[in-house]
Formats: sequence, C-alpha cells, structure tokens
Amino acid sequence: MFGPNIDPANIRDQDLDESVREGERMLAWLETAREDLDKIVGTGAGPSGQVKASVDPNGRVLDIAYGPRALRLGSRDLADETLAAVRAASADAERQAHDLMREALPGYDPAAAKAEFERLVNGTWD
Repeated sequence: MFGPNIDPANIRDQDLDESVREGERMLAWLETAREDLDKIVGTGAGPSGQVKASVDPNGRVLDIAYGPRALRLGSRDLADETLAAVRAASADAERQAHDLMREALPGYDPAAAKAEFERLVNGTWD
C-alpha cells in the first residue's frame, strides 16, 4: 500500500506527517490528471455479447447498444444482460483510473487503499 500501515490506536507524529505528504502528492496529481481522468470511457458487454455499454469514470452510462438478436433474449434476460454490460463497463473505467493512479504515484495501490479505508471506517484495527 502507498504509505505506512497506521495503527489508529498508536498514531505517531511522523505517521501523520507522512500521511499529509501523501495526501498533498495525490492532490497535486489530481490537479494535473483531471483531464486524463475525464477522457476515460469504460466499455463492457453482457455475457451473450448482444448488449454493450460504455460509462464515464463516475459510472454514468454514456451509451448502451443492443445487437440484432438482443430482443430474442426476453425481458428479464435482456435486463440482466444490460446490467452485466454496465457493470463490466464500470469495472473497465475503474481499472483505467487505477492504472493512471499507479503510473503517476509509484507504490500506490488503489484497491489496497480502499480496503484500508474500509478497515479503518469499520473499526477493525487488527
């Protein structure tokens, strides 16, 4: 993970200082990377390949396209295919954003940072 593994029950001044420096580096990167992040378009398809979706980095659906045999799926299957395509597109957009972060901030792992944040928020200190 990017930065120290801080024990909230035993925080030292140097841990706080390092966290502040990491936060400042991330904010500086975000200022310069906003344009690159805004260009991300995640794409995905449903299991049958008859539904394709694209989303922006915030998960907003930009487009959904249905193949010629999509209507043969039935309403429930079509809905499931559409959700699967949107989820796949969202995962693709997230992966692209994480790749940009890893490139700009060596040693930073967005997935590990999210897991650490959730651990701290949920109060599991071990």
